[in-house]
Amino acid sequence: MLHYKHDNQGKHTVNASNQLLDDLKASAALQRGNSETLYMQLADALADAIESGKVQPGDRLPPHRDFASVLGLNITTVTRAMAVLQQKGLVQSRPGRGTQVSLPRHPAAQFQSAPSNDPDTIDLSVNRPATIGFNRVLAALLPRLHADPRFIDMKDYHPSEGPLWAREAAAQWLCHTGVPAEASRMLIVEGAQHGIANTLRSLTNAGDVVLADSVTYQGINALCRSLGLVLIGVDADARGMSPEALKIACDEYDPRLVFLVPSIQNPTAITLDLERREALAAVIRETNLLVIEDDVYRPLLDSSPPPFVSLLPDRTIYISALSKCIAPGLRMGFVLAPPQLVQDISTMQRIDCWSTSPLTSLIAAKLIEEGHAEQLVTEQKEELRERQSLLAEHLDGLEFQNSPTGTHAWLILPEPWIGSRFALLCQERGVILLAGGAFTLRSELSPQAVRINISAALSREHLVKALKVISQLARQGHLYMHNRI
Repeated sequence: MLHYKHDNQGKHTVNASNQLLDDLKASAALQRGNSETLYMQLADALADAIESGKVQPGDRLPPHRDFASVLGLNITTVTRAMAVLQQKGLVQSRPGRGTQVSLPRHPAAQFQSAPSNDPDTIDLSVNRPATIGFNRVLAALLPRLHADPRFIDMKDYHPSEGPLWAREAAAQWLCHTGVPAEASRMLIVEGAQHGIANTLRSLTNAGDVVLADSVTYQGINALCRSLGLVLIGVDADARGMSPEALKIACDEYDPRLVFLVPSIQNPTAITLDLERREALAAVIRETNLLVIEDDVYRPLLDSSPPPFVSLLPDRTIYISALSKCIAPGLRMGFVLAPPQLVQDISTMQRIDCWSTSPLTSLIAAKLIEEGHAEQLVTEQKEELRERQSLLAEHLDGLEFQNSPTGTHAWLILPEPWIGSRFALLCQERGVILLAGGAFTLRSELSPQAVRINISAALSREHLVKALKVISQLARQGHLYMHNRI
């Protein structure tokens, strides 16, 4: 369990070790009269803590001597227990870093950037468009691309923020989705993750605090870890992040910025209503926070409240992309930033990759200018609407959160299910999901849930097959939870 404490110097300490030791001691997990050896009892107890989400990938375990002292063991017993966990791939030891919980190896719990190609599995762990309309449009576009007057510049360097014509097309697209945008405030990036990364690198320093929903998009967690940033989870309710919890977190941690996914939130599928957005905006304004607004799902909504960049234009970095609504392979993203921040982010992009591909930008610009992008989104929404109806039909009676045109749904598992175990059993039956623990920033509140990416199925038939597996397992938890996997 991670508990962050903010001291007067603005530094942060993580009190995971003491909490884990206290839990093990209080649970009386080790029984000397037990027929099982002490080191295996310790290994089993730690494996339970990892699999249940009480400790998370990357968490550092206490030193061996602390285990021995608190639990009344000798060092050899602890060392043998850690060796068992290493053999199972649950922990890893590195010089100077101690023993850490490993990143999950199982596809059902990993942060993946591409779906599995295994013909014997249905991978519902990655969000992607539900149709192949983009390939059809691209095939027709490529033979005539050379006739565009901008094609002659494909061989040249371009400004790090992207060529002006690309930024104008991006601004046109954002305005079409209800986002006030102008080319002078735009940057072209290689997908939303790239935009988030360059924004964080340009606006933060190692040790700064970033706030996000306590259950949130995995990519922000990975980025903050790599940059030495402290990512703190903020409590939410059925309508999304709580303004009261955000204010408490601001008072306690003095954060630099807050990361929000306001439309079809990943993974919970919640869209913040206008009242909640305005309440959060008031706290953000009062506490002088910056906002990274990751709004990649907005084009898929039938209607959406104003974005935060409309409510807080001087302190919001708005990020979108064509990945979720048109094609992730295009690698086309957009950053809309306040004028005073555009140059900083552009400089970071120049350091990172000099500039993005003008060929990709030209393809995206043509899609937008000729109306293909709008048509492709319409096709995606029609397909997603049908798939969400199938999900509602097969999960009837279970608790889940979804959006009528969303790419994913959030299934709250009935007791006694543990999310990680449910995902593993689905995997054994040929369906890959991500468990709730993969998205949580507060391990003590790890949700017993799974994200179902309905858009990832190759067809509606594949989706129905997967939903039958998910539905049957979810309703029969009592048959599977009495034995550990």
